[in-house]
Amino acid sequence: MKPQATDKASPAAGVLTIDRLCIHQVTLMQCNFQQSIECLARHGVTKTAVWKDKLDDVGVSAALRILNDCDVEVVSIIAGGFFTGATAAERAKAYDRNREMLDQAHRLGAKSMVTITGGLAAHDSDLQTARSRVPEGLAALLPLAEQSGVQLALEPLHPMVCGSRSVLSTLREANDVLDALGSPAELGIAIDSYALWWEPDLQSEIERAGPRIENLHVSDWLLQTSDTRLDRGMPGDGQINNREIRSWVEATGFNGPAEVEIFSAEKWWKKPPDEVVAKIVETSAQHL
Repeated sequence: MKPQATDKASPAAGVLTIDRLCIHQVTLMQCNFQQSIECLARHGVTKTAVWKDKLDDVGVSAALRILNDCDVEVVSIIAGGFFTGATAAERAKAYDRNREMLDQAHRLGAKSMVTITGGLAAHDSDLQTARSRVPEGLAALLPLAEQSGVQLALEPLHPMVCGSRSVLSTLREANDVLDALGSPAELGIAIDSYALWWEPDLQSEIERAGPRIENLHVSDWLLQTSDTRLDRGMPGDGQINNREIRSWVEATGFNGPAEVEIFSAEKWWKKPPDEVVAKIVETSAQHL
């Protein structure tokens, strides 16, 4: 007897094919812009997320030439935002940086600019005020995002970096911010499994985010981590069920790539880049 078809297919139940694999440039921190793109191309990886520091080293024109020569597509540019500066001058500087990044993203053909909130200034403990600046900062960027055709993908980060990188720690909070702003078309969400795997109601908040999900970042949480930010694991090496999280995201209609983003100061950043990418390709088929 043939199994009955179900109304809801689960695309994540199958293997992630290489055409849906994206590897962030930061995963190859040991490489410059050109080396990282050429390395991806050698292994058949056709998608990346560009990191602004690497982009600025070569400039947009040279970056476009390298990307086109290697037939690698830019999924997003990282990381914009940083709305929580304590002074008006700091916030104005962040606005100018975001304007530049949106222009760069547009020229590179990126669909999104991953956007984090920023943390607290040195010696500042006014968390509520910092959080109040997030919707203000996002609202100010919406006209620029509309002009550039690049979506702002708001990314909540793990509570461990609340003081330094993001005063937004849960997907629930990110959904609340988008709801408060009226969920404009120019504003979406980037889900990072490393940042959110612990969230108790993650599945229901992914369902709530629905079509607002623009990016899916994946890595793994190592039980014996040596650094909570710079010791991410290869998918399958830790405690995150990335395939399950991908299935929840894809159940909302998301059909974008799984973006491997590994910060690994003492392991993967010290290995030959071809070894790193080959391992990711192998690991993705097994665990993503």
